[in-house]
Amino acid sequence: MHFTRSSGVLVHPTSLPGPPGIGDIGPSAHAWLDQLTQMGCALWQVLPLGPTGYADSPYQSFSSFAGNPNLISPESLIAEGLIDEAEIQNAPAFPVDRVDYGAVITWKRDLVNHAFDNIGALQDDFERFRHAHRDWVGDYGLFMTLKDLYGGHSWTLWPPLLRDRDPAQMEKASLAYTTEIRRHEFAQFLFFRQWSALRRRARSLGISIIGDIPIFAAGDSADVWANRQLFQLTETGEPAFQAGVPPDYFSETGQLWGNPLYRWDEHQRTGFAWWTERFRAVLRFVDIVRIDHFRGFVNYWEVPGGARDATKGRWVDGPGETFFETIQRELGRLPVIAEDLGELDPRVPALRDLLGFPGMKVFQFGFDTDRTSEFLPHNYPRNSVAYTGTHDNDTTRGWFDSLDEARRSFVLEYLGTDDSQIAWDSMWAVWKSRSVLALAPLQDLLDLPTEARMNRPGTTSGNWQWRAIPGAVTAEVQQRMQALNRATRRKPGKRRRSGE
Repeated sequence: MHFTRSSGVLVHPTSLPGPPGIGDIGPSAHAWLDQLTQMGCALWQVLPLGPTGYADSPYQSFSSFAGNPNLISPESLIAEGLIDEAEIQNAPAFPVDRVDYGAVITWKRDLVNHAFDNIGALQDDFERFRHAHRDWVGDYGLFMTLKDLYGGHSWTLWPPLLRDRDPAQMEKASLAYTTEIRRHEFAQFLFFRQWSALRRRARSLGISIIGDIPIFAAGDSADVWANRQLFQLTETGEPAFQAGVPPDYFSETGQLWGNPLYRWDEHQRTGFAWWTERFRAVLRFVDIVRIDHFRGFVNYWEVPGGARDATKGRWVDGPGETFFETIQRELGRLPVIAEDLGELDPRVPALRDLLGFPGMKVFQFGFDTDRTSEFLPHNYPRNSVAYTGTHDNDTTRGWFDSLDEARRSFVLEYLGTDDSQIAWDSMWAVWKSRSVLALAPLQDLLDLPTEARMNRPGTTSGNWQWRAIPGAVTAEVQQRMQALNRATRRKPGKRRRSGE
């Protein structure tokens, strides 16, 4: 797929200002699209949109096909007559600059349940939705219902007959908990309905949404529970082998992610059918897909299931070119950004280039060596996507403040500036590069310190909580972005196609 020279902002809907408790996909998100248009941006990048599980991480979702009910807009529910305005007016006193997930989840669930009780004229639309998504939504609804029933515990700890999906027990549970299952399915109906309206608005404004697809499914998910044959599991459903990355300069023990690894032989036997549907599903939500840990399709770090760290692993080859060729025969050319960061097997960039996918360049990674670094903007190739930082990085201001004196001097010398506008000066360097797409986290547009960081890899608390405060994206910020896009030829209407 050819991308045109353009720019955008990385911000997950949870971080948008406005609604009580958490950013959502209702009127405030529509207003955000208007602001992007005023900035001259054509891209909005979000994190995975699925229902969050462990540690509230978008990368550990209960389903690869479902949407996050916490993103459902109460204002949109009021507009459809599904809840009363008083339910927002009586909302808990949530903080405005961060998400208190524990409080938000309970409140949003109550709102959705009240909406379900008032389904009324939407009943037929809901039934059509259930039929259209019958391949996954029933399993998801039952999974979430049983998870509630058993205190939120992993499906591997459920009674064995339900854990193993005994047909008689599955039918019995489906009949016994029909209403509860329908409530979870209805939450999906609402999410899809609201997201579809938001995406239509984005398209009408000429804005493409960049989504994110984690390579590995969460072990505690409807995906794994309903498709055990596709994953390397023990008899009780625990990972026989788990995902991670090996020890490196940053970690003596590596990173242990805990996700079960795929049985790639089984996926290939089925023509990668599950993965094809996964791509089809995410492309219903977004226009472009960032593949997290792209290198895992070439080779991945296999760690024994019972290991406590990632030291005792080994590299195992993934499905490689065959995987993408098979899926693209079914879906056509995939609009993919390959997350290709870190130490790589030479076959990883070779596969990326063979497929024509742009890789990623991150400005903050450019100052550990010298001016030959591939992460310095003057070295970026045209077929790449350039970032000041990602959700896993510190804010640019926080990153700069954490550097030693030598690296700070290198940064300032490279930028030819002082540190008073470090985030914006970094954005100028990234935007001026040859990279076809340029993006920055919203925190950098606001020049925020490290306290606004979205995620600290390797930690499990305090992440994914940041929110922009109301009024943060001022007219001045929008005007500065518009000037930046105009000066660097990234403003919509004045763009060139990649490769020209």
